[in-house]
Amino acid sequence: MKAAITATAKYLPPERFTNFDFVNLDTSDEWIRTRTGIVERRFLKDPTKATAYMCSEVARQILDKRGISAEEIDCIIVGTITPDMFFPSTACLVQDSIGAKNAWGFDLSAACSGFLYALVTGAQFIESGTHKKVLVLGGDKMSAITDMQDRNTAILFGDGAGGVLLEPAKEGYGLLDYRLYSDGTSGKDHLYMKAGGSLMPASHETVEKRLHYIYQDGRTVFKSAVVGMAEVAAEIMARNNLTPNDVVYLVPHQANLRIISATAARMGIGMEKVAVNIDRYGNTTAGTVPICLAELDEEGKLNDGDNIVIATYGAGYTWGGALVKWQKSF
Repeated sequence: MKAAITATAKYLPPERFTNFDFVNLDTSDEWIRTRTGIVERRFLKDPTKATAYMCSEVARQILDKRGISAEEIDCIIVGTITPDMFFPSTACLVQDSIGAKNAWGFDLSAACSGFLYALVTGAQFIESGTHKKVLVLGGDKMSAITDMQDRNTAILFGDGAGGVLLEPAKEGYGLLDYRLYSDGTSGKDHLYMKAGGSLMPASHETVEKRLHYIYQDGRTVFKSAVVGMAEVAAEIMARNNLTPNDVVYLVPHQANLRIISATAARMGIGMEKVAVNIDRYGNTTAGTVPICLAELDEEGKLNDGDNIVIATYGAGYTWGGALVKWQKSF
Protein backbone atom coordinates (compact mmCIF):
# COMPACT_ATOMS: atom_id res chain seq x y z
CA MET A 1 0.00 0.00 0.00
CA LYS A 2 1.44 3.33 -1.12
CA ALA A 3 0.62 6.89 -0.03
CA ALA A 4 -1.44 9.07 -2.35
CA ILE A 5 -1.70 12.85 -2.34
CA THR A 6 -5.41 13.48 -1.82
CA ALA A 7 -5.43 17.27 -1.36
CA THR A 8 -3.10 20.21 -1.95
CA ALA A 9 -2.96 23.86 -0.94
CA LYS A 10 -0.65 26.86 -0.85
CA TYR A 11 -0.26 30.18 0.92
CA LEU A 12 1.60 33.22 -0.38
CA PRO A 13 1.73 36.51 1.50
CA PRO A 14 -0.06 39.37 -0.26
CA GLU A 15 2.92 41.75 -0.29
CA ARG A 16 4.76 41.70 -3.65
CA PHE A 17 8.32 42.92 -4.12
CA THR A 18 9.63 43.27 -7.66
CA ASN A 19 13.22 43.35 -8.85
CA PHE A 20 12.99 47.14 -8.93
CA ASP A 21 12.82 47.09 -5.12
CA PHE A 22 16.46 45.95 -5.09
CA VAL A 23 18.07 48.52 -7.40
CA ASN A 24 19.72 50.10 -4.35
CA LEU A 25 21.93 46.98 -4.21
CA ASP A 26 23.65 47.90 -7.47
CA THR A 27 21.61 45.44 -9.51
CA SER A 28 18.83 45.66 -12.08
CA ASP A 29 15.65 43.94 -13.17
CA GLU A 30 17.40 42.64 -16.28
CA TRP A 31 20.37 41.25 -14.34
CA ILE A 32 18.12 39.38 -11.89
CA ARG A 33 15.79 38.06 -14.60
CA THR A 34 18.54 36.75 -16.87
CA ARG A 35 20.54 35.07 -14.10
CA THR A 36 17.76 33.66 -11.92
CA GLY A 37 14.42 33.89 -13.73
CA ILE A 38 12.92 35.81 -10.80
CA VAL A 39 10.64 38.78 -11.48
CA GLU A 40 9.02 39.22 -8.08
CA ARG A 41 8.67 37.53 -4.71
CA ARG A 42 6.41 37.72 -1.64
CA PHE A 43 7.47 38.79 1.85
CA LEU A 44 5.35 38.29 4.96
CA LYS A 45 5.72 41.74 6.48
CA ASP A 46 3.42 41.31 9.47
CA PRO A 47 5.86 40.93 12.41
CA THR A 48 3.30 38.90 14.35
CA LYS A 49 3.15 36.16 11.71
CA ALA A 50 5.73 33.62 10.58
CA THR A 51 6.09 30.08 9.23
CA ALA A 52 3.51 28.48 11.52
CA TYR A 53 0.89 30.99 10.38
CA MET A 54 1.52 30.24 6.70
CA CYS A 55 1.52 26.49 7.27
CA SER A 56 -1.67 26.69 9.30
CA GLU A 57 -3.37 28.57 6.47
CA VAL A 58 -2.32 25.78 4.11
CA ALA A 59 -3.56 23.10 6.51
CA ARG A 60 -6.98 24.73 6.83
CA GLN A 61 -7.39 24.84 3.07
CA ILE A 62 -6.43 21.16 2.79
CA LEU A 63 -8.98 20.16 5.41
CA ASP A 64 -11.66 22.18 3.64
CA LYS A 65 -10.84 20.75 0.21
CA ARG A 66 -10.86 17.19 1.50
CA GLY A 67 -13.96 17.77 3.59
CA ILE A 68 -12.52 16.39 6.81
CA SER A 69 -12.03 17.69 10.33
CA ALA A 70 -8.70 18.46 11.94
CA GLU A 71 -9.39 15.75 14.51
CA GLU A 72 -9.01 13.13 11.76
CA ILE A 73 -5.35 14.01 11.17
CA ASP A 74 -2.93 11.43 12.59
CA CYS A 75 0.37 13.23 12.07
CA ILE A 76 1.73 16.64 10.97
CA ILE A 77 5.20 16.93 9.46
CA VAL A 78 6.61 20.36 8.63
CA GLY A 79 9.68 20.83 6.46
CA THR A 80 11.26 24.19 7.36
CA ILE A 81 14.49 25.96 8.23
CA THR A 82 12.67 29.01 9.57
CA PRO A 83 10.59 27.70 12.48
CA ASP A 84 8.88 30.33 14.57
CA MET A 85 11.20 29.19 17.36
CA PHE A 86 13.44 26.22 18.10
CA PHE A 87 10.75 24.74 20.31
CA PRO A 88 7.96 24.00 20.41
CA SER A 89 8.05 22.75 16.86
CA THR A 90 6.19 24.42 14.02
CA ALA A 91 4.16 21.21 13.75
CA CYS A 92 2.95 21.67 17.33
CA LEU A 93 2.01 25.28 16.60
CA VAL A 94 0.08 24.19 13.52
CA GLN A 95 -1.61 21.42 15.49
CA ASP A 96 -2.82 23.95 18.04
CA SER A 97 -3.87 26.48 15.40
CA ILE A 98 -6.06 24.09 13.43
CA GLY A 99 -7.29 22.02 16.38
CA ALA A 100 -5.74 18.71 15.35
CA LYS A 101 -5.89 17.40 18.90
CA ASN A 102 -5.44 13.74 17.91
CA ALA A 103 -2.30 14.32 15.84
CA TRP A 104 1.34 14.16 16.78
CA GLY A 105 4.00 15.90 14.75
CA PHE A 106 7.49 17.20 14.25
CA ASP A 107 9.64 19.50 12.11
CA LEU A 108 12.17 18.27 9.60
CA SER A 109 15.21 20.31 8.54
CA ALA A 110 16.61 19.69 5.07
CA ALA A 111 16.51 23.23 3.63
CA CYS A 112 15.26 23.27 0.04
CA SER A 113 14.80 19.50 0.11
CA GLY A 114 12.71 19.74 3.27
CA PHE A 115 9.33 19.08 1.71
CA LEU A 116 10.52 16.05 -0.27
CA TYR A 117 12.23 14.59 2.80
CA ALA A 118 9.01 15.18 4.76
CA LEU A 119 6.86 13.70 1.99
CA VAL A 120 8.89 10.50 1.93
CA THR A 121 8.85 10.32 5.74
CA GLY A 122 5.09 10.83 5.91
CA ALA A 123 4.54 8.16 3.28
CA GLN A 124 6.22 5.59 5.51
CA PHE A 125 3.50 5.98 8.14
CA ILE A 126 0.83 5.39 5.50
CA GLU A 127 2.65 2.40 3.98
CA SER A 128 3.14 0.80 7.39
CA GLY A 129 -0.59 0.91 7.97
CA THR A 130 -0.26 2.79 11.25
CA HIS A 131 -1.63 6.10 9.92
CA LYS A 132 -4.50 7.02 7.62
CA LYS A 133 -4.11 10.78 7.22
CA VAL A 134 -0.78 12.60 7.35
CA LEU A 135 -0.39 16.33 6.73
CA VAL A 136 2.92 17.16 5.05
CA LEU A 137 3.72 20.86 4.93
CA GLY A 138 6.67 22.83 3.62
CA GLY A 139 7.12 26.50 4.35
CA ASP A 140 9.69 29.16 5.07
CA LYS A 141 9.74 32.82 5.98
CA MET A 142 13.03 33.40 4.24
CA SER A 143 12.82 37.17 4.63
CA ALA A 144 13.50 36.61 8.35
CA ILE A 145 16.98 35.17 7.70
CA THR A 146 17.97 37.01 4.51
CA ASP A 147 20.33 39.96 4.66
CA MET A 148 18.57 42.60 2.59
CA GLN A 149 21.90 44.42 2.22
CA ASP A 150 23.52 41.41 0.53
CA ARG A 151 22.93 41.47 -3.22
CA ASN A 152 23.97 37.83 -3.56
CA THR A 153 21.06 36.53 -1.48
CA ALA A 154 18.50 39.33 -1.04
CA ILE A 155 17.18 38.96 -4.59
CA LEU A 156 16.75 35.18 -4.45
CA PHE A 157 14.33 34.32 -1.68
CA GLY A 158 10.66 34.73 -0.88
CA ASP A 159 8.17 33.66 1.77
CA GLY A 160 5.49 31.02 1.25
CA ALA A 161 4.15 27.61 2.18
CA GLY A 162 2.44 24.66 0.59
CA GLY A 163 1.33 21.22 1.61
CA VAL A 164 -0.44 17.98 0.88
CA LEU A 165 -2.58 15.40 2.62
CA LEU A 166 -1.37 11.80 2.36
CA GLU A 167 -3.80 8.87 2.53
CA PRO A 168 -3.68 5.21 1.46
CA ALA A 169 -3.49 4.93 -2.33
CA LYS A 170 -5.27 2.69 -4.77
CA GLU A 171 -3.16 -0.11 -6.24
CA GLY A 172 -0.49 1.29 -8.56
CA TYR A 173 -0.91 4.91 -7.46
CA GLY A 174 0.80 7.31 -5.07
CA LEU A 175 4.45 7.82 -4.16
CA LEU A 176 5.96 4.93 -6.10
CA ASP A 177 9.69 5.59 -5.83
CA TYR A 178 12.22 7.99 -4.36
CA ARG A 179 15.94 8.57 -3.95
CA LEU A 180 17.27 10.85 -1.21
CA TYR A 181 20.85 12.04 -0.78
CA SER A 182 23.00 14.24 1.42
CA ASP A 183 26.65 15.31 1.32
CA GLY A 184 27.80 17.36 4.29
CA THR A 185 31.43 17.11 3.21
CA SER A 186 30.83 19.06 0.02
CA GLY A 187 27.98 21.24 1.22
CA LYS A 188 28.70 22.47 4.71
CA ASP A 189 31.01 25.34 3.71
CA HIS A 190 29.02 26.86 0.86
CA LEU A 191 25.48 27.46 2.09
CA TYR A 192 24.69 28.03 5.76
CA MET A 193 23.58 30.35 8.55
CA LYS A 194 26.45 30.33 10.99
CA ALA A 195 24.92 31.81 14.14
CA GLY A 196 21.80 31.11 16.16
CA GLY A 197 22.43 27.48 17.05
CA SER A 198 24.11 25.90 20.07
CA LEU A 199 27.60 26.33 18.60
CA MET A 200 27.27 30.06 18.14
CA PRO A 201 24.34 31.43 20.15
CA ALA A 202 23.19 34.99 19.70
CA SER A 203 25.51 37.68 21.05
CA HIS A 204 26.35 41.30 20.29
CA GLU A 205 29.23 40.04 18.17
CA THR A 206 27.15 37.62 16.07
CA VAL A 207 24.53 40.30 15.42
CA GLU A 208 27.11 42.93 14.53
CA LYS A 209 28.82 40.53 12.11
CA ARG A 210 25.44 39.69 10.52
CA LEU A 211 25.95 35.97 11.18
CA HIS A 212 22.23 35.29 11.65
CA TYR A 213 21.67 35.61 7.91
CA ILE A 214 22.11 33.18 5.03
CA TYR A 215 25.55 32.87 3.50
CA GLN A 216 25.79 31.35 0.04
CA ASP A 217 28.69 30.80 -2.31
CA GLY A 218 26.39 31.14 -5.29
CA ARG A 219 28.68 29.90 -8.03
CA THR A 220 29.72 26.75 -6.16
CA VAL A 221 26.16 25.92 -5.10
CA PHE A 222 24.89 26.47 -8.63
CA LYS A 223 27.43 24.05 -10.10
CA SER A 224 26.52 21.35 -7.58
CA ALA A 225 22.77 21.88 -7.86
CA VAL A 226 22.63 21.84 -11.64
CA VAL A 227 24.30 18.42 -11.66
CA GLY A 228 22.57 16.97 -8.61
CA MET A 229 19.00 17.84 -9.58
CA ALA A 230 19.42 16.78 -13.18
CA GLU A 231 21.02 13.48 -12.29
CA VAL A 232 18.53 12.46 -9.61
CA ALA A 233 15.62 13.24 -11.94
CA ALA A 234 17.22 11.11 -14.65
CA GLU A 235 17.85 8.38 -12.08
CA ILE A 236 14.17 8.29 -11.12
CA MET A 237 13.24 7.92 -14.78
CA ALA A 238 15.76 5.13 -15.33
CA ARG A 239 14.75 3.23 -12.17
CA ASN A 240 11.13 3.22 -13.33
CA ASN A 241 11.70 2.70 -17.06
CA LEU A 242 10.13 6.03 -17.93
CA THR A 243 10.61 7.70 -21.29
CA PRO A 244 10.21 11.46 -21.75
CA ASN A 245 6.74 10.77 -23.14
CA ASP A 246 5.78 8.97 -19.91
CA VAL A 247 6.49 12.02 -17.74
CA VAL A 248 3.54 14.41 -17.56
CA TYR A 249 5.17 16.95 -15.25
CA LEU A 250 8.51 17.68 -13.66
CA VAL A 251 8.00 19.52 -10.36
CA PRO A 252 11.43 20.90 -9.49
CA HIS A 253 12.69 23.00 -6.62
CA GLN A 254 12.55 26.64 -7.67
CA ALA A 255 16.06 27.96 -7.02
CA ASN A 256 17.16 29.12 -10.45
CA LEU A 257 15.52 28.90 -13.86
CA ARG A 258 18.77 27.73 -15.45
CA ILE A 259 18.96 24.79 -13.04
CA ILE A 260 15.33 23.93 -13.79
CA SER A 261 15.95 24.10 -17.55
CA ALA A 262 19.05 21.91 -17.27
CA THR A 263 17.08 19.30 -15.32
CA ALA A 264 14.36 19.23 -17.97
CA ALA A 265 16.98 18.89 -20.72
CA ARG A 266 18.67 15.99 -18.89
CA MET A 267 15.26 14.26 -18.72
CA GLY A 268 14.61 14.93 -22.39
CA ILE A 269 11.39 16.84 -21.77
CA GLY A 270 10.28 20.27 -22.94
CA MET A 271 9.62 23.19 -20.63
CA GLU A 272 5.90 22.84 -21.29
CA LYS A 273 6.07 19.82 -18.96
CA VAL A 274 7.80 21.72 -16.16
CA ALA A 275 6.11 23.47 -13.24
CA VAL A 276 7.67 26.92 -12.94
CA ASN A 277 6.73 29.72 -10.58
CA ILE A 278 10.14 31.09 -9.60
CA ASP A 279 9.32 34.17 -11.65
CA ARG A 280 6.45 35.03 -9.28
CA TYR A 281 7.64 33.79 -5.89
CA GLY A 282 11.43 33.42 -5.93
CA ASN A 283 12.93 30.64 -3.85
CA THR A 284 10.60 29.80 -0.96
CA THR A 285 12.91 26.95 0.11
CA ALA A 286 10.77 24.11 1.54
CA GLY A 287 7.69 25.78 0.04
CA THR A 288 8.59 25.59 -3.64
CA VAL A 289 7.57 22.02 -4.51
CA PRO A 290 4.24 21.90 -2.64
CA ILE A 291 3.31 25.35 -3.99
CA CYS A 292 3.96 24.08 -7.51
CA LEU A 293 1.88 20.96 -6.86
CA ALA A 294 -0.96 23.05 -5.48
CA GLU A 295 -0.97 25.33 -8.51
CA LEU A 296 -1.03 22.42 -10.96
CA ASP A 297 -3.88 20.87 -8.97
CA GLU A 298 -5.86 24.11 -8.72
CA GLU A 299 -5.53 24.72 -12.45
CA GLY A 300 -6.89 21.25 -13.23
CA LYS A 301 -3.70 20.12 -14.93
CA LEU A 302 -3.27 16.86 -12.99
CA ASN A 303 -5.19 13.83 -14.23
CA ASP A 304 -5.60 10.31 -12.95
CA GLY A 305 -2.49 8.22 -13.62
CA ASP A 306 -0.19 11.13 -14.48
CA ASN A 307 3.49 10.47 -13.77
CA ILE A 308 5.01 13.35 -11.82
CA VAL A 309 8.74 13.56 -11.14
CA ILE A 310 9.87 15.71 -8.21
CA ALA A 311 13.47 16.92 -7.96
CA THR A 312 15.11 19.05 -5.26
CA TYR A 313 18.49 20.36 -4.16
CA GLY A 314 19.36 22.35 -1.05
CA ALA A 315 21.76 23.24 1.73
CA GLY A 316 23.57 20.40 3.36
CA TYR A 317 23.95 19.47 0.59
CA THR A 318 20.61 17.64 0.47
CA TRP A 319 18.90 16.51 -2.68
CA GLY A 320 16.49 13.94 -4.00
CA GLY A 321 13.92 12.82 -6.51
CA ALA A 322 10.58 11.05 -6.42
CA LEU A 323 7.96 9.55 -8.69
CA VAL A 324 4.29 10.14 -7.92
CA LYS A 325 1.49 8.57 -9.94
CA TRP A 326 -1.37 10.99 -9.45
CA GLN A 327 -4.60 9.62 -8.04
CA LYS A 328 -7.55 11.78 -9.08
CA SER A 329 -10.41 9.93 -7.39
CA PHE A 330 -10.70 8.30 -3.97
